[in-house]
Amino acid sequence: MRNATGRRPTGDIRAAIAAERRELAAVLDGLPPEKWDAPTLCARWRVREVAAHMTMGFRYSFPTMAWELVRARGKLHAMTDRCARRDAARHATGELAAFLRDNADHPWKPPVGGIEAALGHDVVHGLDITVALDLGRRVPEDRLRILLAGIDARTLKFFGTDLDGIELRANDLDWSFGAGTPVSGAAQDLLLLAYGRRLPPGRLHGGARDRFEAAQA
Repeated sequence: MRNATGRRPTGDIRAAIAAERRELAAVLDGLPPEKWDAPTLCARWRVREVAAHMTMGFRYSFPTMAWELVRARGKLHAMTDRCARRDAARHATGELAAFLRDNADHPWKPPVGGIEAALGHDVVHGLDITVALDLGRRVPEDRLRILLAGIDARTLKFFGTDLDGIELRANDLDWSFGAGTPVSGAAQDLLLLAYGRRLPPGRLHGGARDRFEAAQA
């Protein structure tokens, strides 16, 4: 259901966020200890750093966040990287999963992008973990559609994604984006691609897929 503006009601999106956080917490709870040190789709972050980053907004007050940004001389990525590494070392894995589960209804959202960006934050970082670990988790279609509908030139610029001459085509939903050489795959994989991730080989199809795949180890 959409409102008169064509957007999903805020209550529906908040419910989707809460469900996503609880489901991801269950995934984390089920990971064997060694998987917490496995790499993810976030460059240089293991599962534990991604989990720490995902819960940062619940654990840091606004003044604390502002101070951390000042310490990083205004460099947001440097700040989030330092905090994720520090918090991943400070908290046990069970704590990191509990932070996500216990804050399923927390109203945090990123500084830009509104409530849809909060859903994107959880979904994409969850996929950073589950795709890298090849867990086979499928994000529910309604959550994907909210995020896919929000992809535009600003999204691509923010995440540094170059889709010049590329058309993304989902092979499990009726969704496409852009124009040019087709690159197809599951909708959640294309969402990751639009959010600047490089995917493990074999998940994308089309002549230009190599542009968006991670190098094999």
